[in-house]
Amino acid sequence: MNNPFFSPKGVAVIGASQDAHKLGYGVIRNLLQYRYKGEIYPVNKSAYEIQGLTCFESVEKVPDPVDLAIIIVPANAVAGVLEECGERGIKYVIIVTGGFSETGPEGKKMEEELIEVAGRYDIRMVGPNCIGTIDTHTPVNTTFVVGMPEPGEIGFISHSGAMVAAIIDWAEGSGIGFSRIASLGNQIDVNEIEMTKTIAKDPKTKVITAYIEGVSNGLEFMETAIEAALKKPFLMLKGGHGESGAKAVASHTGALAGSSEAYHAAFKHCGIQEAHTVEEMFEWARAMAWQPLPKGKRVAVLTNAGGPAILAVDALEQAGLEIARLTQKTKDYLTSRLPKAASVNNPVDVLAGSGPATYTLALEALLTDEHVDAVVVIQAPQDWFLPVSLAEVVGEVAGAHQKPVITSIMGRASVGDALKILQKRRIPNVAFPERSASVLSAMIARREWLESDKAPESVNIEINLKTASDAVAQKDWTELLKLYGVRFPQQRIASTLSEAIDEASKINGGVAMKLVSDEVSHKSDIGGVKLNLKGETAIRKAWEEIAEGTVKAGAGMKGVLLQEMISSAREVIVGMVRDEQFGATVLFGTGGTDVELIKDVHTAIAPKNREQVQRLINATKAGVKLKGWRNLPPGDSEALTGVILALSKIAYDFPEITELEINPLCVLPKGEGVYALDVRGDMNRKF
Repeated sequence: MNNPFFSPKGVAVIGASQDAHKLGYGVIRNLLQYRYKGEIYPVNKSAYEIQGLTCFESVEKVPDPVDLAIIIVPANAVAGVLEECGERGIKYVIIVTGGFSETGPEGKKMEEELIEVAGRYDIRMVGPNCIGTIDTHTPVNTTFVVGMPEPGEIGFISHSGAMVAAIIDWAEGSGIGFSRIASLGNQIDVNEIEMTKTIAKDPKTKVITAYIEGVSNGLEFMETAIEAALKKPFLMLKGGHGESGAKAVASHTGALAGSSEAYHAAFKHCGIQEAHTVEEMFEWARAMAWQPLPKGKRVAVLTNAGGPAILAVDALEQAGLEIARLTQKTKDYLTSRLPKAASVNNPVDVLAGSGPATYTLALEALLTDEHVDAVVVIQAPQDWFLPVSLAEVVGEVAGAHQKPVITSIMGRASVGDALKILQKRRIPNVAFPERSASVLSAMIARREWLESDKAPESVNIEINLKTASDAVAQKDWTELLKLYGVRFPQQRIASTLSEAIDEASKINGGVAMKLVSDEVSHKSDIGGVKLNLKGETAIRKAWEEIAEGTVKAGAGMKGVLLQEMISSAREVIVGMVRDEQFGATVLFGTGGTDVELIKDVHTAIAPKNREQVQRLINATKAGVKLKGWRNLPPGDSEALTGVILALSKIAYDFPEITELEINPLCVLPKGEGVYALDVRGDMNRKF
């Protein structure tokens, strides 16, 4: 379907100018210079012609065909011009003009007027305060920025016009080719969600990239992102990792699972791969557009220099990739053909004096090896042969195999022609070899997400919702969790010292005493937790110390919770926070009193199946230890998974619960279950 933002039949530039220093001149220049084949209509009542094109005094006078208007007039005149576009029947408009909501309340009012006018005429708008759109294949460049990217397979969406301008300039000569680019500005109509859908449908776009500073609607964004990521790689750079309002909440979970973590969790859930820098994002994009995804994590390194190879190996291992163990057949083959001093173990070092022919046979052997999933080819600068010769042979050999090849032909002054050959052959090159690890790990993450179980299974926990609703209404979090199958140790509430002594005597073994107070969230901070108490004397002393600490803290004491001591367990934290944008998120990691100090936690969109839970657990050191660590036996991961799924189901069953945390959750050895020791929650908190 024709989309006039990227393939218009005719463009009216309202605010076109004869002044080469004005934006209205730049838009006309770009439409002409970059070979737009449709009709171009400058609109300026004071000019007869601009850059050889006949001017029109108003939109009303513009002839057909015209299906896109670009507005570059003062902010207070935009609404009137938009009305004229509506009367003329133009349904697609790009508003370049700034001075709207980004300037304050008055600008916001003008935006609301634009929305009202557009609604009456069924007009779709990009902007205001944007630089426009580009399609390199149409071709059309509606921006005023000097330059036009090379045609390619990468689509780019940006909330920042300045970022688009920088990318256009940076991309020249970089080997990064673009299909479509969209600057969204204040996005009062077309936003990042709709633009993602548009770019995802474009057959020329093989990879979607984006720079965003927020999302318009978290749940709709995730739905759109999943649909897009199933079709093509979706790479993101997020600006503005702001702190969450969770700083004001009571739980550890609220403090740890802030807005930044929620974005990370949402991106991962949707198959969006989040880059740390602009350059990293486009290195990933180029590789995914040009190369097949690796089938595994085993990487071979082919080099003519030891130092760069060591850097590559270190980076690959740090990124979680494996240095491939070559088959004996491969090593024998290389031994018989490489110089005697060469290394045939991975990394394979052909030495500085070897030429393109040696690289050819070595690369062919590595790509043929069944233990190798990807190859990194490194060449340090030398005067034995020209880099273009290596680029040719790498391109030819790699093209005959379905395994990714990343090159690092190092240097700058001498490698320009070689890079052009690699670009033509669709072989991505990184300036330094250690950057190949980032590229390959992103490609592997893409494959793993595509292969992961994304089935939205509901958690199979049968409960009485009426009873559970009563527990929620009373904020009885312990009772609620019990209804969902979470196990607690023996425990009793005592409101007086005599009750505490009596109730403690009914608990076998050591006793933990914990303050019960509506005013204290972190009881241990004021000495409100006493452990392994035995006998009346110990109970009495603990009560008195807790009471004294509560008074000093200026809080009230309702009594104490007495619990059976649990031994031979590892303490973890499991929590749920409802994010303003993305809904329920679940956190897991190392628990106890130092949870915020250690910060061994990971956040995910509330999981709906066991595979999703397992990925959450495996992302932490706590999860690694639960598999069995040194002298520690494996923990009961099955029971732990059940608790996380129960917490997730509570989140979906009761949207009014904004926080719920178990810390610590004691995980016993495999087969012995888990116990929740301390619970806190909150509901109906305003974001």
